[in-house]
Formats: sequence, structure tokens, C-alpha cells
Amino acid sequence: MITATTWLSFAFGLGLFMRLIGLPPLVGYLAAGFLLSSLGHETNDILNQVAHVGVLLLLFSIGLKLRLRSIITREVLFGSILHMAIMIGLVYVANVTLFGMEEQLALIIAIALSFSSTVVAAKVLESRKELRAFHGRLAIGILIMQDLVAVAVLSVGSGTTPSPFAFLLFGLFFIRPLFHRLLDVSGHGELVILYGLLLAVVIGGHGFEYFGLSSELGALLFGVLLADHKRAIEVSNSIWGLKEILLVGFFLQIGLMGQPTMAMLVDALLINLLIIFKILLFFGIMVMFRLRARTAFLASLSLATFSEFGLIVANMAARNEWLSNEWMVLLALTIAISFTIAAPFNRYSHEIYSWLESRLTKFESSKRHPDDEPINIGNSHIMVVGMGRVGSGAYEFLAQQNERVIGLDSDPVKVEMHREQGRRVLYADGEDPGLWRNIQLGGVHTVLLAMPDASAKVIAAKELRGIGFSGTISATVVFEEDIEPLKKAGVDYIYNFYDGIGASFAFNSIE
Repeated sequence: MITATTWLSFAFGLGLFMRLIGLPPLVGYLAAGFLLSSLGHETNDILNQVAHVGVLLLLFSIGLKLRLRSIITREVLFGSILHMAIMIGLVYVANVTLFGMEEQLALIIAIALSFSSTVVAAKVLESRKELRAFHGRLAIGILIMQDLVAVAVLSVGSGTTPSPFAFLLFGLFFIRPLFHRLLDVSGHGELVILYGLLLAVVIGGHGFEYFGLSSELGALLFGVLLADHKRAIEVSNSIWGLKEILLVGFFLQIGLMGQPTMAMLVDALLINLLIIFKILLFFGIMVMFRLRARTAFLASLSLATFSEFGLIVANMAARNEWLSNEWMVLLALTIAISFTIAAPFNRYSHEIYSWLESRLTKFESSKRHPDDEPINIGNSHIMVVGMGRVGSGAYEFLAQQNERVIGLDSDPVKVEMHREQGRRVLYADGEDPGLWRNIQLGGVHTVLLAMPDASAKVIAAKELRGIGFSGTISATVVFEEDIEPLKKAGVDYIYNFYDGIGASFAFNSIE
């Protein structure tokens, strides 16, 4: 109990400190682990189990928000393999020729540094509501491909092979209606949370391990199996808080792997220079596949960090005595520093792209990727950007008034759903500066900004005014502090949810 109290106290204190200075709390959790390690604390089986369940729930929640067709694309399949092959090849050659490492050690280090962090990228994209935006789907697809490679490496390195009966797991897709039905009858309370845990940890996690496969792969797959269910987002939201708490254990576990030295800190900083090369390589490969500079840049920044899977691969090598404990601590420190470096860049990724846009667009192909093509809004007069519950409600009201309204959303699943319901909705990312410069607004006189992220509305409003749009711009807000930036960006009317909901509720009750 004392150990758990110590862990929680250090994690909260340093997590809060990092948040106050503008870094993600997870950097504080890593720092807490290193500090506890220096004070003589070590990880144990309880923390290891907590960390493992946290990762399984994260991968399960990612699967809930994905569609397989968004992963099986040329840029994801070949782009991820090409990037890993170049990274591993160059780092391996440098380790052998420049640093004189033994070939086996050089290869292990190169493989460990070739992965990008699924945990960090997913949390960054999720916090910005960009998991289903094109660059978000691209980044997650590449991460999944990397995770599959990691699973293969672990299988080879551990000397184990999948069970002869592992092929039976393909049958899960045929009994998917059963899993959907169980969700239907689970109601909306604690049973939904338990059902998510059952799929992610018990059936997907331990079930896949029983067949000699990765528990992480199992958790992800079961999320994908539920992704097309109408209540998939409800399941994701129900396990969100539990997942966040358990992931604290994961970051503490990394920090508790050992006590870093000053020499290790210097080495870790030098290794992190590879991040620059990693970003440039991702960007170059993506534009080679005809992606726009903005899409390639945002996805590349999301993939900039080194990965927790690198530590998993390194831990396997350490168990086989291919890697020393000192290297394990160095890799943990390297990954922690990469998280710290990437945090501010991801936080201001859109602003950084706006600053670099004129330089980066020079690398774009003259031919566009289908998902990056300019859009045509026809003869619409009113545009709703962000077709969630608020945007959909606004669209329906305007359509009932016989207005020529069109909707935009960066989530292709939502776009498809709205089209099936007869609405005119197009796939487009409202905070993409290139969108507003390539779109012909024609007779549009009013734009309603209903995206969930406040900074996205500010960016969209600035871009609209920047291209000379003189019509009306309206936006929704949740927090008072978001109002002034929107006004400065050129928004005419701002609707605060909490200011108006009471009056609206009363008005409709006495109609």
C-alpha cells in the first residue's frame, strides 16, 4: 500500500508540474519513474500488470475508431515498410562502422529505434480530435503496421511460434454479430465498461496469448470488430478514464527500469538527433505517394517520437542476454526525451505548418492523392463545418428552412453516415489552410464553425478572412477563454453552449 501511495503521489506531483509548464503530464509520469528509481524503488508484478492492461485498453480504443479500409492503403503499407527499412539500415550501418558495435547489438538498437510511439501519437491525435482526420488515420495506420512488425520481431526473438490453431482466430470476423449483440444487451452502465475489459484484456489479450500471438494485436483487433457498431464511440468513452489512469502505470514502469547517469543523458540527447531525420524521411515518403504537404507534415510530427515498443523489443533482447541493462536504461531515457521534444511541436503543429507552408508545398506532387483532392460545394449558400451533434442539428434546421446548406467534416465515417441519411456532406478538414485557398465559396454567405476543437475554429476563421470572405462566420464555444481568440480571428457570432442551453431548454418546454 505504501508503494502504491508513493507511486501515485510522485506521478500526480510531477504530472501536474509538467502540465503547468506546457508539457503533457505523461512526461511527468516518466520523470516520476526515473526519480523513484534513483530513490531505490523498483517495479513489481502489480505495476507491470497495470501497465499492460493500460496499453491493451489504449489499443482497443484505437481499434474502436478505425476502419480496416483506412489502413489497407498503398501509402500505409509500403510507406511504413519503406521507412522502417531505411531507418534500420542506416542506423545499423552507423552503429557498426562509426561506433564499432557488434553486429547483433547494432541490429537490435536499430530495430528498437525504428518504431514510433503508438501511445503518444494516439493520445496527441485523440486530444485534438484528429484520429479520423486523413493525417490521423494515416499516422495510426503506419503505427499499426509498425506494431505488427514488432509482434513479428518478438515472435522470432522469443523463439516461439503461433499455435497451429491460430488460424481459427480468422473466424472472429464471422461471429462479429455475436459481439455486437452482446453490446446491445449490455445497457449503458457499468456493464459496458466490463464488456470492454472482457474483449480487450480477457478474450483479445489473454486469448491471443493462448494461441501464441500478441495480446496487443488481440486488443486492437477486437476494437476493430466493434468499430462499425453504432455504440462504438460510447464504449470508447466509457473506458476512457480507466484507460488514462492505467496508462500512468505504463509510463511509471518505463521510468522505473533503472537510474540514468549523466553520460547516459548526453548519449540520449545525441540519439534524439535522429528525430530530425525520422521526420524528414516520413515527410519525403508521404509526398512521394502524392500526399499534400500539410497531410505529410502533420502525420510526420505525430510519428516523430521513439516508441514504447522499442523497449519491449529491447526487453526481449535483454532476457536473451543480447542487450545489457545499461542499454535498457539508455533506451528508456532516449524515449522519454523524445516524448518531451515532440510534445511542444505536436501541440503547435498547425501553427508550425502555417509558418513553413510556403517552403513545404514546393515538394508536393502535381498529381493529388484522392483523399486530398479539392472539393466542389456547388451552389450552396450556407456551410456547416463539423458535422457532429451540434453541426448536424444546425444542418437539419437550415435544411427544413429550405436553405441551400452543405456540411464538411474530416471524419470519413461521419461523412458516409450523413450521405446515407440524405444530407449533402463532403469530406474536408476545416483547419487545413490549403482547403480554404483551393475551395470556391461562390454564393456562400454564412459559415458555421462547429468543430470540437477551439483552435481549429480559430484557424478556419483566420483562413476564411485571409482569402477575403466577407460573409458571416458563427462559432460555438464551451469555455469563456475561447471567445476572445475567435473574435480576433474574425468570427461575428459566438454561441456559448452553457449560456444558451438553459434558456433553450425552458423555451422548448413551454412551447
